[in-house]
Amino acid sequence: MIRLEKISKTYQTDKVQTLALKDIDLHVRQSEFVCIMGPSGCGKSTLLNLIGLLDRPGQGSIHIGGKPVNSYRDRDVARLRNLTFGFIFQSFHLINDLRVIDNVELPLLYRSGSAAERRALAREALERVGLGARMDHYPNQLSGGQQQRVAIARAIVGRPQVLLADEPTGNLDSKMGEEVMDILLKLNREGTTIVMVTHDEQEARRVNRIVRVFDGQLVA
Repeated sequence: MIRLEKISKTYQTDKVQTLALKDIDLHVRQSEFVCIMGPSGCGKSTLLNLIGLLDRPGQGSIHIGGKPVNSYRDRDVARLRNLTFGFIFQSFHLINDLRVIDNVELPLLYRSGSAAERRALAREALERVGLGARMDHYPNQLSGGQQQRVAIARAIVGRPQVLLADEPTGNLDSKMGEEVMDILLKLNREGTTIVMVTHDEQEARRVNRIVRVFDGQLVA
């Protein structure tokens, strides 16, 4: 499904060169739920961004569905990213001036389809995360856990093959965090591949595989 081969990534500023990742080999199989774990600053989020084609590696190759994507033009990468991946972030990244259903529709604006089709898909996604009754609310009228469920609905509205989640429970209390994990596990059982960055060992023990990163490298 997703294969990274000899991936390295360096960030360059005027005075400092920082090696974020070095010689990463990683294969994520279809329908797996993989947790990426490691200390702060070790390269976890950089790795997730490379998997989701939000960034390009300095060295190495990325294969999605068996096809190498390093040589893709930016336009082709953007299209592949929109069709393949859904993204969930720790800070929700909802637009407070838009209703919940309008937030969920946003990824569909980059695809063909009518307004009625977009609205139907958004309603379906909100129903799946238990927020069908809140679609006309605004984000600031919801709890943190509800906002994260809206973010999950936005991530799944385009029916992606892969969900990428960066600390999706990091801003939630334990009860709300468990509810979000239950939703993710249910989506995985239904066939969605999930790669999640987390610091929570208890959450990680619930998934198929744990990948640990230390100083930019994978460790056993």
